[in-house]
Amino acid sequence: METKSQKYRAVLSKYLPPEFIEPVVNLLLNHTVTFKVVKPRKTKLGDFRAGRYGEKHQITINGNLNKFSFLITTVHEFAHLITFNDFGPRVKAHGPEWKKIYSDLLLPYVESGLLPKDIEDNLMNSLINVKASSCSDINLQRVLIKYDKPTNGTVPLEALEKNSTFALNGRQFTKGILRRTRFLCTEEKTNKQYLVNALAQVTHIHHE
Repeated sequence: METKSQKYRAVLSKYLPPEFIEPVVNLLLNHTVTFKVVKPRKTKLGDFRAGRYGEKHQITINGNLNKFSFLITTVHEFAHLITFNDFGPRVKAHGPEWKKIYSDLLLPYVESGLLPKDIEDNLMNSLINVKASSCSDINLQRVLIKYDKPTNGTVPLEALEKNSTFALNGRQFTKGILRRTRFLCTEEKTNKQYLVNALAQVTHIHHE
């Protein structure tokens, strides 16, 4: 009969770099949690939900992430689980307790020498001032998307000139000014303005 460890390894081999399967298996074995790989969600890469009334905690990770994003997101969510277990439900989601636990969990991966150098360097920089997620650290996100599967016909929004027209999620926008890590863009049909991530993959619309 297949053991828990073997089942975890078989699943994780599809989503993680082989060098990091064993440490994540150990996280799963050492914590009571339901771990699910789920369909992509637009608003989050992963999620931790505390169990209620005796139910198990649950961690979900988007199944379309590249292997390094999957690893970092998994560590992020396990940091939430451990923070909840250690400090209870009233602890801030990304407060100092979580930041300390996340840094402690992530550091061995960073120091392993097994990550690509650009990811290792950016993770080390991010650990100096931990962001709430990889998506809120624009420099780390910029490095991680280099390892995504190429998407035909799309470019990062930041690569377009100001006032360029682009399509995103079936809607057309005009690119505006940069506000921190997002561009203020105007939807052409409604004239409403939206903040769009600078690294969002968009389709440039060329006007004749």
